[in-house]
Amino acid sequence: METPGSQSSLHRANLERVVRAVRLAGSLTQAEIARTTGLSAATVSNIVRELKEGGTVEVTPTSAGGRRARSVSLSGDAGIVIGVDFGHTHLRVAIGNLAHQVLAEESEPLDVDASSTQGFDRAEELVSRLIEATGVDRSKIAGVGLGVPGPIDVESGTLGSTAILPGWTGTKPAEELHGRLGVPVHVDNDANLGALGEMVWGSGRGVRDLAYIKVASGVGAGLVINGKIYRGPGGTAGEIGHITLDESGPVCRCGNRGCLETFAAARYVLPLLQSSHGTDLTMEGVVRLARDGDPGCRRVIADVGRHIGSGVANLCNLLNPSRVVLGGDLAEAGELVLGPIRESVGRYAIPSAARQLSVLPGALGGRAEVLGALALALSEMGDSTLLDGTAVGALQAATPAFT
Repeated sequence: METPGSQSSLHRANLERVVRAVRLAGSLTQAEIARTTGLSAATVSNIVRELKEGGTVEVTPTSAGGRRARSVSLSGDAGIVIGVDFGHTHLRVAIGNLAHQVLAEESEPLDVDASSTQGFDRAEELVSRLIEATGVDRSKIAGVGLGVPGPIDVESGTLGSTAILPGWTGTKPAEELHGRLGVPVHVDNDANLGALGEMVWGSGRGVRDLAYIKVASGVGAGLVINGKIYRGPGGTAGEIGHITLDESGPVCRCGNRGCLETFAAARYVLPLLQSSHGTDLTMEGVVRLARDGDPGCRRVIADVGRHIGSGVANLCNLLNPSRVVLGGDLAEAGELVLGPIRESVGRYAIPSAARQLSVLPGALGGRAEVLGALALALSEMGDSTLLDGTAVGALQAATPAFT
């Protein structure tokens, strides 16, 4: 039994601190671990050696600033996490290890009118198929991250009203998937997971304050404040799509008029081009035609960019993020949409906030949300199990405690 404040409990806390830093970052040099944890270089060196001998971490030679260094990552066989992303028309599943390596990933179409039961049946089948294909041990599953296109009530875990998967409103997605897989499941909306994915693997790396804007069938934002997703007390933070741009504008699905979503989401934008481009047009097709020089598609994308920029300017004035990452199909338009976003930000945001802001396209494309689901599972798992399940416990018992 460890006594709080004793050498052994302090050592245990330092072990967990180092493991957590490495787990969240994927890999760190020993110098980076010291900066992240606040521990001395000597303490970090001793802990890394102990964790390596216990099989919890792997250490590989690397370089940092032109100097030789050692990169520390969690052992590839220490455990696995699973990411599941439900979108408007797709289901995507990925399996990764604790060293942030994606072992397998697959996507398949999903009928928007499918019931939640049908959707979770498909997810269970796809997870099982990928586990079998990779040959990983199910007992190694540390957790599952689950993304859904709608707000999640923080207290009850219930999916709120969503026009994207209308038959799912009122369900408890994490509870449903946990019952099928028998492992911890953590759920969040797709915009938050997109923010997590880009922060860990993509255009948000190294930034502590950012907004991930996803424009698809709806418009949402994942907000990162001081390195953590901000969800708000009810889980609805980031509903940027319902900022009012025009009180006399089109009626939105939320019941208000002139929301940003009514000027930027695919369901409102595509009809503007159907008379000239046909009814089979998709947002992906609009972006492709715009990049090929189609004047109508270019005009529509520029208009959408200016409207999104108005919403981003509001975020700048309220939260002052250092970076905005644009996701969804629209991000593939590049400067055709990013330029108008920056133009609106420059016009409507406080000058100091606008000067500090960079607006970038997402680096992960359609994978941002499923990789964010992996990141969610990684961030929510505990560190004690990693230590208790290895030889570290035996090492602690056989060697003197140190800090």
